[in-house]
Amino acid sequence: MRSLLRGGILVLVSLGAAILLSDFPHNRANPYIALPALVATAGMIDHLRCMRTRWGFYHGGVILLVYMDLMALCMIIFFLLYPYAGWITSSH
Repeated sequence: MRSLLRGGILVLVSLGAAILLSDFPHNRANPYIALPALVATAGMIDHLRCMRTRWGFYHGGVILLVYMDLMALCMIIFFLLYPYAGWITSSH
């Protein structure tokens, strides 16, 4: 079954878990952040399944939720990859 609420909860809980796993201000490398990325992808797929073919306010709301999912997924992937990018933090 499709559910907008379940998709939103999956994405936001996985974003919170990724913030906790990365120890955000310190950005520690943790490969387990891949799990919240997969859960957020599942939530985004759940939102995409709720998409309708006719345009309306419901369709526009679902598009906004998908954009929110993309932003959260980008943050999770940033938390996953940033500690491994040593060239960004290298000082001369």
